[in-house]
Amino acid sequence: MHEASRADARAIWRAALGAGNVGPLVDRALQRLSVDPTHPSWRHVFVFGCGKASGAMAAAFERALGQRITEGLVVVKDGYTVPTRCIVLREAGHPVPDARGQAAAEAMVHRVRSAGAEDLVVFLVSGGGSALTPAPVRPITLAEKQETTRLLLGAGATINELNAVRKHLSLFKGGQFARAAAPAPLIALILSDVIGDPLDVIASGPTAPDPTTFADALTVLQQRGVAYLVPTAVRARLEAGARGEVEETPKAGDPAFERVTNVVIGNNALVVDAAAAEAARLGYRAEVLTRGLQGEAREVARELVARARALPQRACLIAGGETTVRVQGKGKGGRCQEFALAAALELSAADRLVALAAGTDGTDGPTDAAGAIVDASTVARGERVGRAARAALDDNDAYTFLSGAGDLLVTGPTNTNLLDVYLLLRD
Repeated sequence: MHEASRADARAIWRAALGAGNVGPLVDRALQRLSVDPTHPSWRHVFVFGCGKASGAMAAAFERALGQRITEGLVVVKDGYTVPTRCIVLREAGHPVPDARGQAAAEAMVHRVRSAGAEDLVVFLVSGGGSALTPAPVRPITLAEKQETTRLLLGAGATINELNAVRKHLSLFKGGQFARAAAPAPLIALILSDVIGDPLDVIASGPTAPDPTTFADALTVLQQRGVAYLVPTAVRARLEAGARGEVEETPKAGDPAFERVTNVVIGNNALVVDAAAAEAARLGYRAEVLTRGLQGEAREVARELVARARALPQRACLIAGGETTVRVQGKGKGGRCQEFALAAALELSAADRLVALAAGTDGTDGPTDAAGAIVDASTVARGERVGRAARAALDDNDAYTFLSGAGDLLVTGPTNTNLLDVYLLLRD
């Protein structure tokens, strides 16, 4: 095992996570706002939110505004609760939505409809918010929306594709929370987990105009091969919307957005730049490949290993973004673990490479691992206690294999969410 390089990879990863600390990000955003949440003219200040990092954002917002907050409700993923005083945090299911998330979303919509022009609404948004706020439009049931989400995830749908569908099955997403809040002014502080920071995609854009249409959502189902696997009610609604028989989500120019201010307070560039700075501090030649990494995890792994082999000694290749996995097996894992196992299969001792892939939210897929860190000895170590590495990859069972190899990276909830970080160190 390349212990020194593995230790350096962990140090670079910790520096990247540190840059995603939401407390300072919220504080800096409040200093830049053109609307002052502390102004005494507000009759009420309501705080709502959703996402894996929204609990930490709520705590930071409380520290800044103190008693000025009238009330608040924020929904977070199980295990992501942090101490708050006046803002209520509720846990819900992610990535598959559940009844707790539905109840929280409906409660937020109901409460925000009471806000008036003299009130201020603050919305705290981070990645994961879409799954945490299911509000299916009738006659679609939560179970039918859950099944649609499962099918799309299993088919390798991107976050953009998944959200295009969910927005058109919802009363909350695609700008509809902003519509419910009007005429109250609304400030949304947004932590982006989407490449390029598109406001309409992050958490399915509850406070942003929706450029996607029912026809787009229907196309996603067709292209992913699940159009006739999703529940009948889901397909029927999207088809009716595509024919113009159902009202569209609000678009740019809609009066609902006249008093809305959307502010992105952090994105993947923060963690990538912090990783590059730490790599340089440790004596590596830091090379940032991209902040928009996409593609099938195992294919991207092969490409990045090939690039890393061409690096000079003492170099670090860095990428940020989010890969996808087409689930064809019955195993357990996530995109970062799939990337790591595929990379390990490419490595030889002569490469002198260590690879780390991890999600900044601390959760990679439906597992308790953020990702993994591998080297040329990973395959041999894992196969001594389990099955062949190639068979594990074919079964999408990277978690089990990498656990046996002792190469999982487990952080617990990080209370931030700024996409993934991919590192390849050559010593």
